[in-house]
Amino acid sequence: MSFDPERVRTVTFDSYSTLVDVDAAERALADRVADPEPVSRLWRSRSLAYTFVANQVDAYQPFYEMNRDALQYALDAYGADVTTAERDEILAVYHELDVFDDVRSGLEALTEASYDCYVVSNGNPEMLDSMVEHADIGDLIEDTVSADEVETFKPAAELYRHAAARTGTPIDEIVHVTAGWFDVLGASHAGMQAAWVDRKGSPWEPFAGDPDLTISDFHDLVATLSD
Repeated sequence: MSFDPERVRTVTFDSYSTLVDVDAAERALADRVADPEPVSRLWRSRSLAYTFVANQVDAYQPFYEMNRDALQYALDAYGADVTTAERDEILAVYHELDVFDDVRSGLEALTEASYDCYVVSNGNPEMLDSMVEHADIGDLIEDTVSADEVETFKPAAELYRHAAARTGTPIDEIVHVTAGWFDVLGASHAGMQAAWVDRKGSPWEPFAGDPDLTISDFHDLVATLSD
């Protein structure tokens, strides 16, 4: 696929791993689990798996609850001796994740160039409100769009189409920016252009097509849109 910057009027962003760094969750586990890395990895993968399955079996629940259940599974799988209260303290880190260094300056450049910026996320509204506040980007984001509004998670096309309607932008005039490969495919399938944020130099998933654009940070996106 080839990216067409001339078509873009609105930019939507994923939240977790795109705007804010979920690796802080592993640090929260480190105080209570002897080997936090595999627990953290299983927690994240189960959380995503639960959303995928929920879409297919009509088992929606707010993402915070999905994430809680996934964390509990990961703790149980590794035999971690963690109380319910301690689990909830670990989970609460999602309300105060660190923002990536390029995010605020990138959003500032986009807004100065007259692009409307939105967040489109699986996170429920309370999670997104706290994320935007903690990241200090409320003045740069037009609004947040939550999967909770349609009770359907990414990568279902319904969520992206709902987001386009909320922004008041034709879907083919939106570029969705995300670190999630499944989110890239979902946005593309729904009719958006999709930019993959690859901050870690990861290989692309070898099926179902490529991103319209691959960037290493938000400054790459700004530069591409201004070319």
